[in-house]
Amino acid sequence: MSVQVNELSKIYGKQKALNQISFEVKPGEILGFLGPNGAGKSTTMKILTGYLPQTSGIAKVCGFDVETQSMQVRRKIGYLPELNPLYTDMYVKEYLLFSGKMNGLTTYETEQAVEKMIERTGLTVERKKLIGQLSKGYKQRVGLAAALLHNPEVLILDEPTSGLDPNQVIEIRNLIKEMGKDKTIIFSTHIMQEVESMCSRVIIINKGKIVADDDIGSLQKRLQKHFLLMVEFKTTVAPEKLKQIKELVQIETSGNIYKLRATADIREQLAVLAQQNNWIILSMQAEENSLEDVFQSLTQ
Repeated sequence: MSVQVNELSKIYGKQKALNQISFEVKPGEILGFLGPNGAGKSTTMKILTGYLPQTSGIAKVCGFDVETQSMQVRRKIGYLPELNPLYTDMYVKEYLLFSGKMNGLTTYETEQAVEKMIERTGLTVERKKLIGQLSKGYKQRVGLAAALLHNPEVLILDEPTSGLDPNQVIEIRNLIKEMGKDKTIIFSTHIMQEVESMCSRVIIINKGKIVADDDIGSLQKRLQKHFLLMVEFKTTVAPEKLKQIKELVQIETSGNIYKLRATADIREQLAVLAQQNNWIILSMQAEENSLEDVFQSLTQ
């Protein structure tokens, strides 16, 4: 296994940031690590990368214990934290050369690795610019290039597309998918489309505990016992009136659009109720549960 976590806990005073979580990540796997703010995602990543000690439990990367073999672990890991720590007064190539030497590469190895990463991460045009002059998207590329210089087996990315515009998100997403061909990748994000397009597996953590660990298809099937219906009315309808349908278990509204979750197909009952109350239905569509639905169901 590339990553092994066994009953890992982290306690701050009386607060349990992590509560005996366990999981494994296989070589070549792209794992989406999801959870609401404060769930324990960043804490887990910091422990795996040796930036933060655990309170109890065991974590291993490529067979090395993160607590007792920290230096060996760091040689196996490339890490891009949520707040990308760059020296903005350095030039792109200058910074990457510095990073390579900090990772223990020889001068020759560093030169070779920097040229390769500049090309692979699309930094060729920007290589002679000051990092402080780059857009956030290119700064993320510099961070990824630095994390990959020593050719790590495991890549850990904490919110790698946070704050990027849609075009930059697509660029970084494609870059991560390309890296996933020969790396084990763990990345956290709040963007469900990224997970659905890139990940072979998802872990959802909530309040320091893992509440789901499966492939996306299996997670979506968890909610198939519920019938999901999107309805648009011409005017606003009071949710209390909709609750006359006994199979209805959840109502979400956005203007005149209603997202209804029920234990059975309620379209016929809804049509009858609308006729009785003179509600005009503009559209009605049954939908499959998305990963976002799964996330909300497990973390709310």
